[in-house]
Amino acid sequence: MGYLVEDVKVQYKSALDVSLDEIVIDSKEGDIGSIPRWLAQTLTESGVVTIHDKDDAAYVSRTLNLERIARAHDLSGINADFYIRVNDYLSSLDEKDRERIIVSLNSFVVSRIEKIVKLAAASKLTPTIREKLSVEERELYEFIHESTAVFKKKVLKKFD
Repeated sequence: MGYLVEDVKVQYKSALDVSLDEIVIDSKEGDIGSIPRWLAQTLTESGVVTIHDKDDAAYVSRTLNLERIARAHDLSGINADFYIRVNDYLSSLDEKDRERIIVSLNSFVVSRIEKIVKLAAASKLTPTIREKLSVEERELYEFIHESTAVFKKKVLKKFD
């Protein structure tokens, strides 16, 4: 949720005068300002603003590269909201750029799944590993850990 309340830079396509709780906007066409991302997304869908967030491209690229250069058994750390940010970023791209990024993301996801499976089968989720995972990956880790524990009990039931 932190991602959606972060301010993002926008350019107004038309004049806007609105007040929502603590958010007050008084802009003219062409003005540039910062507003919370959730509001910027709503106003973009309405055709009132254009989001100018170049940080997303650098953020995704940096995260993909860190995972790519990480050792085969080490997880690089990603933000808890990484996949939310990625999907938001992908939705802002044209089809050609989106497809190019998705190819890289597929390799990224496969690499992370392989590492998570190995770690989750061997041990419970530790605070050190937890801080390196997104929210979705934490759920996957817990699911795999529980499933492998059940499997081990089932196949090694005589030796418990």
